Amino acid sequence: PHLTRLRNACAKRLVHKRMRWGGWGFGSCEIAPQDSYPHPNPSPEGRGVQPLPHRPRLFYSQPVMESHTAAAEPDNLRTVVADLHSTRVLSLDAGGRILDWISWQDAACLYARRAVAWTLGDSCLTIHGGFRNDGEQSVIELHPIVASRGHCRSGAVDPSPALTNVALFARDRHVCLYCGAHFSRGELTRDHVLPLSRGGKDIWVNVVTACLHCNIRKGGRTPQQAGMPLLAVPYRPSWVEHLILSNRNILADQMEFLVHHLPKNRRMS
Repeated sequence: PHLTRLRNACAKRLVHKRMRWGGWGFGSCEIAPQDSYPHPNPSPEGRGVQPLPHRPRLFYSQPVMESHTAAAEPDNLRTVVADLHSTRVLSLDAGGRILDWISWQDAACLYARRAVAWTLGDSCLTIHGGFRNDGEQSVIELHPIVASRGHCRSGAVDPSPALTNVALFARDRHVCLYCGAHFSRGELTRDHVLPLSRGGKDIWVNVVTACLHCNIRKGGRTPQQAGMPLLAVPYRPSWVEHLILSNRNILADQMEFLVHHLPKNRRMS
């Protein structure tokens, strides 16, 4: 009996945590229609700076499920939730320095704490939260680009993108740089131009995407020794290029902003 009571208590606590933090802790959400760009293709229209209006203090009592998703069909509900969780907000500091992608939950926390200095772009997500003391429901309009208060230290250098297979394959557009064919991620490998056995290093400028067949054929030789010339020269992506490559659902306002901050000698097309 004691173990049964303990299991029931743990199950209730787990359900409560999932209800509170399972993605609906802020209440219901609405996604505003906006074009997304899976590839660099800036929008021709510029956006102005929109200052954050003064908001009364908010409090969130219990999760609220009042959006159109509550009555949606199971398939449509999964699509809406997938679109919701794929939404990313571009985070900047108050001086406009590009930081990273953040989730809509983290962005909502910045709004609720009044830590937003300014925003760019049209509203992309509406969050309905709890009710204020005056009885009105709190509403937060999230923007695709959010600058938080505070500045990076002077002279700070942009971080170097981590070298992972996912990032490498995205840099090379899932194309084998030996045979030129396009493959899925599971069919690709990381190949070292100068093999590790010959003193090569595992760094951006010494690795390329290769299909399994070409990787085995090349073996522990250099491209010249194997008679397999590279179709492109490997390079280290800038931080802005990394942000573009790491997000499949970039909104139009975000893409326009990122493209304007690409280095002049960018290799992306």
